[in-house]
Amino acid sequence: MKALCWHGKGDVRCESVPDPKIEDPKDVIIKVTSTCICGSDLHLYDNYMPTMQAGDILGHEPMGEIVEVGSAVTKLKKSDRVVVPFDIACGECWFCQKQLYSCCDTTNPNAKLAAAAMGHAPAGLYGYSHLTGGYAGGQAQFLRVVRAEANVLKLPDGVPDEKAVFLSDIFPTGYMAAENANIQPGDTVAVWGCGPVGQFCIQSAWMLGAGRVIAIDRVPERLKMAEKYGRAEVVNMDEVNVYDTLQEKTKGRGPDGCIDAVGCEAHGTGTVDAVLDKGKALVGLTTDRAHVLREAIMCCRKAGTVSIPGVYVGFPDKIPMGAAMNKGLTLRMGQTHTQRYMGKLLDRIMSNEIDPSFVITHRLKLEDGPAAYKTFRDKQDGCIKVVLKP
Repeated sequence: MKALCWHGKGDVRCESVPDPKIEDPKDVIIKVTSTCICGSDLHLYDNYMPTMQAGDILGHEPMGEIVEVGSAVTKLKKSDRVVVPFDIACGECWFCQKQLYSCCDTTNPNAKLAAAAMGHAPAGLYGYSHLTGGYAGGQAQFLRVVRAEANVLKLPDGVPDEKAVFLSDIFPTGYMAAENANIQPGDTVAVWGCGPVGQFCIQSAWMLGAGRVIAIDRVPERLKMAEKYGRAEVVNMDEVNVYDTLQEKTKGRGPDGCIDAVGCEAHGTGTVDAVLDKGKALVGLTTDRAHVLREAIMCCRKAGTVSIPGVYVGFPDKIPMGAAMNKGLTLRMGQTHTQRYMGKLLDRIMSNEIDPSFVITHRLKLEDGPAAYKTFRDKQDGCIKVVLKP
């Protein structure tokens, strides 16, 4: 089969690799019909995430049709259309029983390696380094789906790929981020980053009762999408001071909830912290540029909440913990417990409350994937979300 494989910084290739096989009776094999390039994939592309190996198959936002079923699988059959969540749950451990699926205790075969880096091992993730299990990803023609019955969402007839595929990651991620922001009716919510996850943070903030949503970015087409589809007030960080603008918009109180939908590759606008981050990253002294997290902490109102769906990798520094502590902030973060949200968000799609396909700007063949990575990373050609059709 064809698959997108990692070979180092900025080096993704479409290669012929062996087809996946059933390795456990609970596995299924899907023929991938749609798969996406995620902002988190760029952390691999830019070589910020450790433990990648040459030839690793990328991708964690797939869906498709089941073509082979393991002997222990009874609730799924060939020809079923399914969405595959990026995190892999066993459905049985203490964490899965509490619906904390991205913290599953059993699906990361490299648990000791991950625990050495993080204190404890998160769940296995598709296509996201050997720190999270070394699983082959879904930017491929076929994918082995692990513990299929505990994970996949079976789709009813009539739901097209482009409405369903984002249930694999970015729609649940945006929703959980908004949920983590502790939004109360009428709250003002500020969202840093208007990429795909940020767009779904905006949509989800409204779903959870926000009274105002303010979207912050520097890319005009992303801000335009946030304004058009997200009905957000937009702030271009290249044109104004974000802190001063948010203070003015909230009469000096600050937003009730702040969402960092950027993560470890944040761009500052010439601020001292951003310049230091960039310099340290260039010489390998840090893997995280945390300008947005710092700014969100400083901007958030007293006793407010900072939600962090943006991915961080290592040990970002200069975090204003004094401000967070003395202002009484709550910080909530984590990889998404995707399986908890997929079903209820599908219901919102089917009721026409939302059509997630609004984020798609590029529909391409799998073979176009290597060039699409660069286009997406460099924010060229108006690229916000790429869907690949293997």
